[in-house]
Amino acid sequence: MIDHRVFNGSMQRDLDPQETAEWLESLEAVRREAGPDRADYLLRRLATSTRYLNTVPTAEEPAYPGDLALEERVAAYDRWNAAAMVTRGAKLGLGGHLATYASAAWLYEVGFNHFFHAGHDQVYFQGHASPGVYARAFLEGRLSEEHLDLFRREPEGGLPSYPHPRAMPDFWQFPTVSMGLGPLNAIYQARFNRYLHNRGIKDTSRSHVWAFLGDGEMDEPESTAALTLAAREGLGNLTFVINCNLQRLDGPVRGNTRVVQELESVFRGAGWHVVKALWGREWDDLLGSDELVARLGEVPDGQFQTYAASSGAYIREHLFHGLDVPHSDEDLRRVVGGSRAGHEPRKVYAAYRKALEHTDAPTVVLVQTVKGWTLGAGIEARNANHQVKKLTQDEFRVMGERLGLPLPAGALDGELPPYLHPGPDSPEARYIAERRSALGGPIPRRTASHQLLPQPGERPFRGLAKGSAQPVATTMAFVRLVKDLMREPETGRRWVPIVPDEARTFGMESLFPTAKIYSPHGQRYDAVDRELLLSYKEAVDGQILIEGITEAGSMASFTAAASSYATHGEPMIPFYIFYSMFGWQRTGDQMWALADQLGRGFLIGATAGRTTMTGEGLQHADGHSQLLASANPACLAYDPAFAYEVGVIVRDGLRRMYGPAAENVFYYLTLYNEPMPQPEMPEGPGKGIEEGIVKGIYRYSAGGGAAHLLASGTAIHWALEAQRLLEEEYGVGVDVWSVTSWSELRREAMTATGVPYLRQAMAGMTGPVIAVSDWMRAVPDQIRPWIDRPWTSLGTDGFGLSGPREDVRRHFGVDPRSIADAVLKAVEE
Repeated sequence: MIDHRVFNGSMQRDLDPQETAEWLESLEAVRREAGPDRADYLLRRLATSTRYLNTVPTAEEPAYPGDLALEERVAAYDRWNAAAMVTRGAKLGLGGHLATYASAAWLYEVGFNHFFHAGHDQVYFQGHASPGVYARAFLEGRLSEEHLDLFRREPEGGLPSYPHPRAMPDFWQFPTVSMGLGPLNAIYQARFNRYLHNRGIKDTSRSHVWAFLGDGEMDEPESTAALTLAAREGLGNLTFVINCNLQRLDGPVRGNTRVVQELESVFRGAGWHVVKALWGREWDDLLGSDELVARLGEVPDGQFQTYAASSGAYIREHLFHGLDVPHSDEDLRRVVGGSRAGHEPRKVYAAYRKALEHTDAPTVVLVQTVKGWTLGAGIEARNANHQVKKLTQDEFRVMGERLGLPLPAGALDGELPPYLHPGPDSPEARYIAERRSALGGPIPRRTASHQLLPQPGERPFRGLAKGSAQPVATTMAFVRLVKDLMREPETGRRWVPIVPDEARTFGMESLFPTAKIYSPHGQRYDAVDRELLLSYKEAVDGQILIEGITEAGSMASFTAAASSYATHGEPMIPFYIFYSMFGWQRTGDQMWALADQLGRGFLIGATAGRTTMTGEGLQHADGHSQLLASANPACLAYDPAFAYEVGVIVRDGLRRMYGPAAENVFYYLTLYNEPMPQPEMPEGPGKGIEEGIVKGIYRYSAGGGAAHLLASGTAIHWALEAQRLLEEEYGVGVDVWSVTSWSELRREAMTATGVPYLRQAMAGMTGPVIAVSDWMRAVPDQIRPWIDRPWTSLGTDGFGLSGPREDVRRHFGVDPRSIADAVLKAVEE
């Protein structure tokens, strides 16, 4: 979406009105003769692509601010050590990636030396380039040879293969190797930085987000899913750097077309600034030929990859045929084979500086490199280079000579290449220390804030503890609780409500007038419902993030807010509420990345269960997310039955995530859209029941103990009705237990050094146990090994069905009558 204030402003700065009139006259002629579609095509073609040349010509490059000779030696050491680390690990069969960093080394070195500010920037490193980042940290003295030798040997305390904050919580900030999530998260991180600023929580006006990506990675749908959001919100604090080495894992990214031009069209069309850095200086005297420039813009990437690995004679015959080129075959081989902007620090610096000049919209820098550069002719630009995990000693010898590194005598006589370091007092080490000091310190670096949030008092939770005779869905109960918590004077502003769409479905419209919906542009229109008390209200300092129909974008926002305590030193309390079937089954990968990033907050799977959504059916009826959530070690998954349970769990979550001993966990609560009477908390607050709710089980209704009904979520209402039927019709008295978390009971039992809590809670109980839930049987079956009584589980295995709740529950055999029958059968046995 164009910001018409900016657009109209630029239209008023016409530097040549006569030329403008001539162009408009020409376009009008096209429109008259060929029709508006043709005119529209020409305009779009012009707007979304430019010549296949560098955006910043050599003559316009700014002066380079650093000591190039020193930086080249630093880059050489980093290249060597990255390759040595992976090669030494490969001897143990550990693997690793050589070619990605080899192509991108200067993209990072220029950033480390001149752009990445540790005080306020965030950098998303391309996952496969992690060996180079470790090598740089080694040169800085942050990692030792012992660390490098433990690459991919994490059981021994070694370095993880990719950026994993949970594995290195003082080093990595962002997990990026689940490809596609890095670019998506970077966009929403830049957006969240603006959100914090506009809400007055932190001045992030100097922050900049850098995301380093591969051209092959851009095939992931998440990579481009939020490009228009970034442009729509004018995120000039964001730069993508896409390493266009034209290769993905097994071959060319675009064998028959050109990925650079494709990406340029995509980003320009989405409203981004595009900076291209394609050709090295040795191309300058060749690119004066318009014919050659035209050919370069038409050569398929697969063919250009072939040129990069071919002889000069082949290049002359196939690329330069018919052109007068005053270069030898050897010169052509060298220029076409390796002269790329991404291998020249002056070109990279010019591109980055140009990117930072744009402050009204995000910028993408498209940089061309050769994959595997400097690793030798057998690897550079070869299809198999992603699978190359080691170099021979002879290949290291050639590489050392090419990089101009001083190799000690006999350094390559053994089986393993040595690590090289110029020494802590060397000019190289002092130089990079000075550069990083000037830029605020080392990067990557993760610093977790220990700022504690005061715990809320009793007042917000009283309403839930009192219950309600009027039927209320637990979804609505949660929203009411959060609305009260957002009024807390010290922590209320730190809540970040996130919803992809249908906020009104979840009862969140009551937040619109007071919390307001975040928009960096405010509200430029009169809302159609403006006369209503709960009208739609957008504001620059709005608190609610309504993301539209994008669960992936909502999870990216949640991740940014959930890790704000580390990225910004500002703990925030996000809750993301969504239809539960669009959570773990749709964005589970992001939830694992959230755990890796040590995020904290509340995921709310609303309208949960297989049978509570009466009209959805099949895959839209969630009977499995509790099982999926249970597999994530950082996720505490709860399935509360009553409003007061919701209150106890949220309160415990605030303590565990934001209290004195803050834990790197997040909560998943499944809530229901079925209005039910909400009972008062048994025995009143603070008298022993909270422990059972938090631990996962407590006896809700004692009825005689002939059998024990264990139920979670909305299923407890079916169990209570079955309890009544059994007593009135058969004289069988059973107990009903509320299981708030099957998975937490299982985890505690697996790690308990004494008697597990589950067995303590049910100690002395006799009679069979019947477990029932609105989930597949595998969910309650998690605790089966610790139940020493006859066991029956009832659940909703299979696909969902559309229909009235009662009919669907009879179909799955979880309605009160079916539960009662299961109890009678178990008692008889």
